[in-house]
Amino acid sequence: MESNQFGLFATSTAQIHDAPATGGAVQGVPFIEKITFHLLRLENGVILDEKVFHNDFVNLGHNMSVFLYEDLLAIVSLRYQMIHILQIRDSGHLVDVRAIGTFCREDDELFLNSNTQFMVAPERNRVQQFPGNRGDHMENGLRNDQPNADNLFLSGIKQRLLSFIFREIWNEETDQTLVSRNADHHPAFFAVYNMETTEIVAFYQNSADELYLLFEQYCDHFHAASGNSLHMHFISTHSNNVHALEQLRCIKNKAGSFTQFVKKILASLPFSCQSQSPSPYFDQSLFRFDEKVTCGTR
Repeated sequence: MESNQFGLFATSTAQIHDAPATGGAVQGVPFIEKITFHLLRLENGVILDEKVFHNDFVNLGHNMSVFLYEDLLAIVSLRYQMIHILQIRDSGHLVDVRAIGTFCREDDELFLNSNTQFMVAPERNRVQQFPGNRGDHMENGLRNDQPNADNLFLSGIKQRLLSFIFREIWNEETDQTLVSRNADHHPAFFAVYNMETTEIVAFYQNSADELYLLFEQYCDHFHAASGNSLHMHFISTHSNNVHALEQLRCIKNKAGSFTQFVKKILASLPFSCQSQSPSPYFDQSLFRFDEKVTCGTR
């Protein structure tokens, strides 16, 4: 946060790689018994609040699954495919704002539960009327050879993403019989999601020329850090510094394949806001340096 009052730290127990996928977890994702985020007051080191995740997996390495923008904290649960949005209050508390994944809107769960009960009720009535014909195949009013009521729907975020991909392919594909097959094998990579409207705004492959051109021209907009901080002006990118742009274009000209070059450059997205190190020594208007070796003067 801009006030620099608080520090956020995370601790976790050891990973378990062979844990069974239960309760909606994704198969093959590691398992951590306890992950704790601690909010500290930097002045005296007092722990003000904690957020604990049990039996989950959050990739803490290089802040890959944790993103901070001003007073909003996003924590990505890879095991359950959820994005938890929290707010850091001035009082020093972590407040749950919303969870994006299974549901996207606040009333999604209520709506789906209401409709599930509405669909199950007629089926239960038919069982009561004809117990001899279908009773052997029923349990609690549901057919055993039908999916469980909890699994009738895809998660909200996945449904929106697949619907967006399908519509994009449908609008571009002349042979509509190929749409479902193309949608199943679409190489998904980047999706832009609007948390307020719960809509997928854009979707790009990892070799999309359009996304690369946006990245080349407006690189600073891909950083989530606040632009109001004066120290952020020390960060040189190819959209705000001619020397960084020259370096990028030199790499592009030497690349054997433009498609592979685009994939390599876009592999750095999405940027973690904690990955930046603002310093005058990294200002390429003042210094020239090789990130892989050492620094030198311009």
